[in-house]
Amino acid sequence: QSYCQRLQHDMYFLTSNSRLNEQVVDKIILQLNRVYPQILTDTEAEKFRNPKASLHTRLSYLIKHLQKKGDRHCQEFYRALQINAEQLYNDLPSRKILKTTDSTEIDSDMEKCMLNDRGPVFFLTCFSVAAGFALFWYCSHSDTKVIGRARRILGFSPIIIGRHVRNICMLYLEDISRN
Repeated sequence: QSYCQRLQHDMYFLTSNSRLNEQVVDKIILQLNRVYPQILTDTEAEKFRNPKASLHTRLSYLIKHLQKKGDRHCQEFYRALQINAEQLYNDLPSRKILKTTDSTEIDSDMEKCMLNDRGPVFFLTCFSVAAGFALFWYCSHSDTKVIGRARRILGFSPIIIGRHVRNICMLYLEDISRN
């Protein structure tokens, strides 16, 4: 779809309900005049900035004028609109159509769900089995000889407080149990 066709499609959206205010339209016209002098001449820019005419009329004439000049002029209008009114540019009907028809774009919501096809229950099951084996291995192969109660109480402490603190607590409990 050419920029002229897109601009024709977006014309009603841009001119209705005062979506663009005077300042934004003036900035767009000045940008088309100053930054790209080949788009609007000085006399054309003054004609479209005329405060005596209504904003709706000036904007309609500007869009029709750009469509007559060609696709590159309409493209520069879109660039100026994006720079000066980005939120409005993103809400344009032609932009929404382009976003929905782009088949190469990856849907990030779908990608998040399809990291693997087995689902979260499979992940939780595998994680639980791995954590259970690790916990069993750790508790059954302890390098310190401690009384049964102290071993049961502090057996899982490396998860919370660390191995060195666990060894100190085990020695303390062993000393208390001897007395």
